[in-house]
Formats: sequence, C-alpha cells, structure tokens
Amino acid sequence: MDFELITTDGKSGARAGKITTDHGEIETPIFMPVGTAGSVKAVHQRELRDDISAQIILGNTYHLYLRPGLEIMEQAGGLHQFNGWDGPILTDSGGYQVYSLAGTRKIKEEGVVFQSHIDGSRHNFTPEYVMDIQRTIGADIIMAFDECPPYPSTYEYAEKSMQMTHRWLDRCIERFDSTEGKYGYSQTLFPIVQGSTYDDLRKQSAEFIASREREGNAIGGLSVGEPAEKMYHHTDQVCGILPEDKPRYLMGVGTPENILECIALGVDMFDCVMPTRNARNGMLFTSEGIINIRNEKWKSNFSLIDENLGGYVSTQHTKAYLRHLVVSKEMLAAQIASVHNLTFYLWLVKEARKHILNGSFAVWKNEMVIKLTRRL
Repeated sequence: MDFELITTDGKSGARAGKITTDHGEIETPIFMPVGTAGSVKAVHQRELRDDISAQIILGNTYHLYLRPGLEIMEQAGGLHQFNGWDGPILTDSGGYQVYSLAGTRKIKEEGVVFQSHIDGSRHNFTPEYVMDIQRTIGADIIMAFDECPPYPSTYEYAEKSMQMTHRWLDRCIERFDSTEGKYGYSQTLFPIVQGSTYDDLRKQSAEFIASREREGNAIGGLSVGEPAEKMYHHTDQVCGILPEDKPRYLMGVGTPENILECIALGVDMFDCVMPTRNARNGMLFTSEGIINIRNEKWKSNFSLIDENLGGYVSTQHTKAYLRHLVVSKEMLAAQIASVHNLTFYLWLVKEARKHILNGSFAVWKNEMVIKLTRRL
C-alpha cells in the first residue's frame, strides 16, 4: 500500500491524499461503508460501485470467522471473490466485538476467550490467530488485535489495557511479517492507538504506534460514549503525533458533523454503521439537515430526498414515495434509504476533498456543520 499526501488545508489540519492498493485507489478523506458479514446491509455491490461511488468497504473479522467460517472463505479465494466486490477492503480485528461482548468473554494476556453469539460455542482469539484469520479473509488493509476499553474507564484499567494492546501489537507485527497473503496480492497492517480519555496515555500510545512505522495508523477507543468534545480533543492530540506521511483512520466515527470536524483535525479515513442503521429506522442525512421520513409532514412532499444530490441515480426518489414505503414496511424502503445515506456520506467527503484542494475547506466546513445538525 502507498499513500500520497497531496495537500494540507492552510487554516486547519485537513488533508487530501491518495491511497493505492492492489485493488485500486482511494481518494482521501474517505468514508468506508460497513459490510459486517460480507455485505453492506440492504445495498447491492453494484449500487456501492455505480451509484454510491464507494471506494473501499469494511468486513468484520469476528462475524466472518463465525459465519461462513474460514474454510468457506479460503475455498472461495477470499472475501473479494466471495462477495463480488473488486475494490479495496478493510477488515477490523474483532477487538470491538470483544469490547461489546462483555458478558461472554474473558480477556487474558494470551488473548480473548469468548462465546459465539450464534450458538454459544467457545473460541479463542490471540493476536497471532487474528492475523491468520485476516490473511484468510484477504482484506487489503487489516487491523491489529486490540482491546477497546469502555467509557468511562479508570486510569488504572485504561493504562493496563493500553499496555496489553501494545504487547499484542508486537505479536501481531511478528506474525504478520512472518507470513504472506494467500491470494496473490499484498496486505497492509494498521496498528491502533488506545488510551481512553487520558492525555498522557493517548500520547504514550500514539508515540508507541508511530514507532512501529507501519504503512498506516488507526485511532480506536473513541465514539464509545464520551462527549464529542473529548473525542475531538484526543483526535487532535493523536493526529499531532502520528506521522504526516501515513493515512490516519478514526475508527467507528460517526455523524456527518463528527466527520467534518475530524477531517479538520487531520483524519483521512472513517467508518460507521450509522448511515445504514439509521436508514433502516427512517432517519435520513441530507445536505440541509436530518429528516425523519416517518413524519406526517413528508406525506405529500414530492421533492427529491436531497435536491443537492440530484445528479446521483440513487437519489431520484421523492420524500413522499420513500415515506410511503417506510410506513408500508416495504423492503425497498431500507434499500432506498440506505443507498441515499451512503451516497450522502460519500458526497460529503468528496466535497470536503474538493474544498481542501481549492483552499476553501475551513469556511465551507463551518457552514456545513450548522446545516448538518438541523432537524428538518
């Protein structure tokens, strides 16, 4: 993987760059649709490519490991062949699922023992095994195995967890560097900065991760319940430490305004389930604000879902029609709403990139954040 930093905004930390993988190029800043079980919910791969203009999608190590399983994944020739997506893919390590399965897992120095949410069977993730699993899944970018501490965490817990994440990282690196990809293309390992909401721990972790000199770096353990101000503070802090010539990935973030604010702090890559999850509940993100399409006010509104996205095929539906589908519980409602929200997210980061390149990002960002937080 290669990363080219094209320019940095003169009035903020916002950056425009280009990541090159064996499955294609990614223009940054970028939002990555989440495909937990090998598919982005309610969205066809053709729509991801042709309508939404997605450049990279995510897969989930924990879920793909449990189902369909590694044997099927390897027989298929990896996730690209299995799901028919020929662009870049990133897989998380399963660390966040470990965090969310607090009642059914046990964390030790060796790794994590957990119970499957599907059938209750017991499994063991070690840093080495998670590297092997992601080699088999075959993503272009794979994540180091870490522990994501909850918010709030005591200082003692956060420090202990961070130190273990660092030891796990060295084990991940050793295993990754001693193995090769299975399907004839290269893979890249990103470490993850942790440290909860403690300045000294975040600094220590960012410096440790930077010292490992991998091709890209991630920021984890944020957007887990802490106030937005804390998320921005620690993102800014960490971006000031991580190397400028490598992409920075803020994991699990977030709302449109979160994304714009964190682009301004120097983040290049984002992912979140919010656009598709909220879409299935009738919440739409638009360039003018947030719409609850279930509201009666949209019943006879025959304007497009987002007039400013009128050039996108995926947005050629009216608010009245989508509301009708939602209240009628038609399956097409989830599809149209999900495609719309993802189209909007990809439009937003593309617009951000355009304004970074022409030197108008800071003014545009401040105007957009006001619009994006409005309830229409």
